[in-house]
Amino acid sequence: MSTPAAPHIVIATRESRLALWQAEHVKALLEGLGCTVQLLGMTTQGDQILDRSLSKVGGKGLFVKELEVALQEGRADIAVHSLKDVPMDMPEGFELGCVMEREDPRDAWVSSQYARLEDLPQGAVVGTSSLRRTVLLRALRPDLKIEPLRGNLDTRLRKLDEGQYAGIVLAAAGLKRLGLTDRIRHIFETTEMLPAAGQGALGIEIRSDRADLRALLAPLADSVTWQRVAAERAVSRAMGGSCSMPLAAHAVMDGGALKLQAAWGDPQGDTTLVTAASDITATDLTAAEALGLRVAQALQQGGAH
Repeated sequence: MSTPAAPHIVIATRESRLALWQAEHVKALLEGLGCTVQLLGMTTQGDQILDRSLSKVGGKGLFVKELEVALQEGRADIAVHSLKDVPMDMPEGFELGCVMEREDPRDAWVSSQYARLEDLPQGAVVGTSSLRRTVLLRALRPDLKIEPLRGNLDTRLRKLDEGQYAGIVLAAAGLKRLGLTDRIRHIFETTEMLPAAGQGALGIEIRSDRADLRALLAPLADSVTWQRVAAERAVSRAMGGSCSMPLAAHAVMDGGALKLQAAWGDPQGDTTLVTAASDITATDLTAAEALGLRVAQALQQGGAH
């Protein structure tokens, strides 16, 4: 009796060093399941538009659109994303087929001169293009000058090294995955700087009609991470769904309880943050999303919009 042929999987990925690391990581895991795997590298609009902030040109969905076209046309089977780059509302016909175990979800302080944010002189220039990081930095240090910082991880580090910024804030997960832990001067605890929804987690996108892939990817999924990010993403979806909004949402599993915190700030106005938190005894993704909705409503009642 002949054994069925191993599935051949094509992974659509951006071509930045971090995106390729993530795709190679998934490739190795799938090969461990007996698949043959190849990568389809692509340059997205988000990689090409570097002179304007993402919030002004269409949000982080610019990083996934071309990959979705490759899935739609059958040139690729799956797309691997940093989950914080994936829009909260997936286009019709697409879904998250898998959420993998989370790396460190926190933000990292990177600077040549200053060990911590509090060491910066008044009016120092800090680089970030994230509205979330902007409002959290303003809440911690209203005196600082927050300047835009676009480009992939290596580009951002180069701009820092050229002296354009006193320091920059990056996701700890990306630095750790690329072996750049030595660039981290300080990791912000979640009590100092609340992470973005989905930060540190990898999501694998598939077409909704590919039940075969859903089953194939099941061994790579992490149910605890999936519940955490489902709650976080539900906050953002209820607040308007854009990845480029001044919103932080972070959930942890504590015993049997899923605990969710969120914060919202005004990038131009008052530096005071609107915060909300709630928890449930975790059961499934539907309950996690209901928790996110509840926290979003509490934020809105507190004045977030």
